Amino acid sequence: MIKFLNVTKFYPPSTYALKNVSFYVKPGEFVSIVGQSGAGKSTIIKLLIAEERVTSGRIIVGQWDITDIKPRETPILRRQIGVIFQDFKLLPKKTVFENIAFALRAVGAPKNKIKSRISQVLKIVGLEKKATHFPHQLSAGEAQRAAIARALVCQPKILLADEPTGDLDPLNTRGIVDLLVKINEFGTTVLLVTHNREIVNLLRKRVITLEQGMIIGDQIKRGRYVV
Repeated sequence: MIKFLNVTKFYPPSTYALKNVSFYVKPGEFVSIVGQSGAGKSTIIKLLIAEERVTSGRIIVGQWDITDIKPRETPILRRQIGVIFQDFKLLPKKTVFENIAFALRAVGAPKNKIKSRISQVLKIVGLEKKATHFPHQLSAGEAQRAAIARALVCQPKILLADEPTGDLDPLNTRGIVDLLVKINEFGTTVLLVTHNREIVNLLRKRVITLEQGMIIGDQIKRGRYVV
């Protein structure tokens, strides 16, 4: 599903965000990418959604080599990839329903399918009764669930979660992690970017560890992240 082949990302004059990074993620796999701040975790997300371009190496998503993806092709790529951010990125003047509908309209979804699709994802994330609420009326955990619903509504093959529990308390953190596992069990490939070792040790799934832009560990089963 995802291949990084000797990927390097260099920012002049002297910063290497990634150095010769190679890894492969199978369809339906759940992988945690861990490391301290500045290790290169978020750079991987930016490269996968074509927000940034590699300095050298290749990136393949599915059967598509996106290394030199054209700007007009970027929206097509992003329809296949859902992204969840630490700060939710919900539109403040739109309700939960409207935030999710906005994502559907952006990809040209048929109007007659929008309501039913939104109802489905709200049920998955447990927000059926919050559809008419605005972001400021939600708790942090609910806001992140709304963001997950928005990421899921276009039925992406890959879900990228970039520090999704960074602003949450332990209880809500556990709820979001459980939800990501549930989504993965539906068949969606999940990449979780985090520096939270408790989350990773709780999941006990594959862990790729980054340090100063390089992979220093790749534990396939029952991974543990120890600092």
